Order: sequence, then structure tokens, then C-alpha cells
Amino acid sequence: MDSANFSLSWIDYLIVVVYFIGVIAHGLYVSRKNRDGDSDSYFLAGRSIPWYLIGFSLFASNMSGSSFVGLMGGAYANGVVIFNYEWTAAFILVIFAIFILPSYLRAKVSTVPEYLETRYDVRSRRAFSAFTILAIMFIDTAGALYAGGLVISNVTEYLNLWTAVAVLALVAGIYTILGGLSAVVVTDTVQAILLIVGAAALFWIGLEEIGGWQELFVDVEDSKTHLILPADNDFLPWTGLWGVVLLGFYYWTINQFVVQRTLGAKDLKEGQIGAIFAGFLKIPNLFLMILPGLIALKLYPDLETPDLAFPTLAFELMPIGVRGLIMAALIAAIMSSLDSALNSAGTLVTLDFVKPLKPDLDDDTYVKIGKIVTGTCMVIGAIYAPMIAGFESLFSYFQSSLSYIIPPIVVVYVLGIFIPWLNGTGAFWTILFGLVVGVPIFIAKEVMGWWSAMGLPEIHYTVMSSILMFIAIGLHVGLSAMTRTEVKEGVDKLVWSRGEAKEIFTTLERPIWLDRTLLSGLLIVCMCAMIVWFW
Repeated sequence: MDSANFSLSWIDYLIVVVYFIGVIAHGLYVSRKNRDGDSDSYFLAGRSIPWYLIGFSLFASNMSGSSFVGLMGGAYANGVVIFNYEWTAAFILVIFAIFILPSYLRAKVSTVPEYLETRYDVRSRRAFSAFTILAIMFIDTAGALYAGGLVISNVTEYLNLWTAVAVLALVAGIYTILGGLSAVVVTDTVQAILLIVGAAALFWIGLEEIGGWQELFVDVEDSKTHLILPADNDFLPWTGLWGVVLLGFYYWTINQFVVQRTLGAKDLKEGQIGAIFAGFLKIPNLFLMILPGLIALKLYPDLETPDLAFPTLAFELMPIGVRGLIMAALIAAIMSSLDSALNSAGTLVTLDFVKPLKPDLDDDTYVKIGKIVTGTCMVIGAIYAPMIAGFESLFSYFQSSLSYIIPPIVVVYVLGIFIPWLNGTGAFWTILFGLVVGVPIFIAKEVMGWWSAMGLPEIHYTVMSSILMFIAIGLHVGLSAMTRTEVKEGVDKLVWSRGEAKEIFTTLERPIWLDRTLLSGLLIVCMCAMIVWFW
């Protein structure tokens, strides 16, 4: 296939336009309700989000360009091994809900970096917040815009990659700036439903096209049908699975972009059930995101890039009208990621930097500053997004860029929740190690190719992630031990509570279908069944 050439009818365009108008209208509606300028309402939806909105919003935010375009493209190129990124996420959401979220909500923080100041000191908070803002602009926002721009520029003759990126950024920026988190979570819920319907239709029609389920794995390379691959595999060796878990810990437990929904929960139980519900929503991704990549491989084995697997399936197989639905589903995926990232960036700059320096400003001013920051991040992400085309694939860009930086940050958060005597000196220097060492290694190894040019051993980025984690553990524990002081006052309320966890596990809750222990157990059983199926 020489090039990707797709077409939309006027009905398809109408569906997409109606969708765009709808989300902007909702942002205007929410902004009118929040005319008083209350910052807590703007940044955390007044801490009133119910479990089902949290779950759908977590799911929809995760179903970004890296999911729709990246996961399907990854499956096209490498097979079901890419599902390791999905089942590990479900397990991590259980750990987050039961063991980590209680510490966040007890601390009554508005941002994840704020927890670092409460638990350690202000240095750790500022260092991690600065990293997160940069990651939001250059990884989350830019990656989502690139994915959307790639597809949209291929399905319409009116927009190239740059202009498609600009349109997406403008629309997502408008309703996020106007409505804050309240607009984001409700819009995400609508988008999540649209995503599921569109992707399910794509899988069903594609399966029929290849002759049914029994034909799906026929004549497919054996390595593409297994979850666990040899240690010398280029894409994801079994030795790198722990690196995948580390990435999941970062994404689902300490990434403001995601965690902000749970910080806005009505109460602890609503936040926990919402996170577990998001885990259940990850299960169908095998059929919605992964297996369609194999369908595309059977139908279109000669695509010029794996990232075109999704748009090729959608616009070659879908009838007029349904193409518009799929297009709207893609836009939903992109905008779910964008609105989350942009809102989080505004929240971090305002609450982690501006408010501590200018504590006497009124709420209306904080909200205005948050909106300015959101708009600025939107512009920067849009300018950088087309440059991602220089990387091998969208999925590898997302995963490799984080693998070198986040292990020390994960160590600081997770150990800090379970070991009370760890202190701010250990935390700050460990985070700094991740930035000062991790970023140059990523550039030298993955971007410039200097690592291999110097004859250094080839180490997969997921394995490198595990190595950096062990170094960070030694650094954090060692520095904290050498500079050990009295445990900070109030830390006992910020670390894991054995009693609180015991109460959850030993109490039968009503209604039983919202029992956190039973839901967690059922989710784990479901994911184990999936693993065994494709082992």
C-alpha cells in the first residue's frame, strides 16, 4: 500500500462537526455554572465526582492517541505481547485504590506533587512538579496531538499534519479552559462510551471480513500470538515486564494527568471504586485495541507504517455514516487525553508554584492563571507534536521516553507511602538523579544512537527502567539513612494504614456489588484468566 487515502462523505463530516459543537457547548455550560471563580470547583470539580464518572474518565483519558493509534499499530507490528501494558494496568489500579489513594485523600492534597511536600519537603514537590509539567507538554499533549493529526491529515484533503494538530489543540483547549475538571470528567464519560461503541463495531466488522474468530490467528507468526516472549525480543522481552509495571505505577498512581480525577472524588470509597471500575474497563481493550491490529495485519500486510493500522481498518471497512462515528471516536480519544493533560498542567503551575509564592491572591485570579497556563501548554504541545514523526513509532516514543526518567520518581512515592522514616533529602536527590541521569541516557541511547556507537551493550529500555529503579532504591534509602532525623510530624497519617486496609478486606460492604474487596478480587481473577489464555 503506497499511501493512506481515505474519504469521508458529508454525513461523516456532519457527525464530526456536531460532536465538536457539543463538547464546546458543554464547556460553555460548565463555565457559566462556575462564574464565582471557585478554584476548588475549577481544578477538582468541588471534590464531588462519583465513582462511575471517575472510572469512565480514567478510562477515556488513557484511551489517548497512544491507545487507539499506538496500541493497534503496536499489535500490527508485534502481536498480542503489547497487551502486557493493559493487564498490568488493571492490577496496578487495584494496588492504587486499596493502598495508595487513601494516603492521598487523607493528606487532602490538590496535586500529586503537593503530597511530596506534605510527606517530604518543598524541594521534592517542586522538582517533580516541574518534570510533570514538561512531560505533559512534550509527551502527553504532543503525543495525543500527533496521533490525531496523523489520522485526520490522512482522511481529509483539507488539512495537513500541522493544521490538523492546530484544530485539535484549539477545540480541546477551548472547552478545557472554559470548564475545568467538571467539563473534563463529564465529557470524558460521553467520550468513553463513544470509544467503546466505535471500537467494538470496528472489531466486529473486521472479524467478519477475515472469516470469523477461527481465522484470526491462522497464518499469523507464532511470536505474535503470545504474551511472554524470549529475553532477546526487540519489542518486549520477558525480562522487561517489571519495567512495564514501573511505567504503569507512574501512569496510574503518581501522574497528575490521571490521578486528578480521584483527588476530586466525593470520598475515599467513591475514589477507590472508580479506580477499580477503570480496571474493569481495561479488560475489553484486548478486543477493542489489540486484536484489531492483527485483523489489519491479515487484511493489509503492507502498510507503510504500523500507526496507519487503525485508520486503514476504519475507512476501508466501515460504511458511510459509521466512518463519521469512528472519526468522532478517534477525536474523543485524542481530546480525552488532551483535556486531561491541559487541565493538569494548569493545576500544577497554579497550585504548586503560583499559590505558594502568592498566597494572598483571590480564587478568581488563580483560575485565570490556570487558564492562561492551559492555553500556553496547548500552544507549545501543538508546535512540538509534528516533530514526533521522526521517531520509529508513536508507541515506542511514549514508552521509551518515560522508561529512563520515571523509575526514581516511582521509588520515592511508593517507598514513601510504606516506609515512614524516609526523608526529604533522600527524596529530592533521588528525583534529581532521575532527571540528571535518565534524560541524557534517553537522548544518547534512543534518540541520537550514541550508546550503540560507543559499543555499549544493548539493553532494552524496559530492562534499563528496572536497573534505574534498583539504583534509586539504594540512593533513597541510603541518603535517608545517612541524614536520618526525627520522623516528620503527621507522617503517620500520610503513609499506608494497616488498620484501614484490614477494615476494607474484612468488612462486607453494602450494596455487595460495590464491595471494594470483592470487586478487586474479581478484577484480578479476570486478568489472570486473560494472561493464561495468551501465555
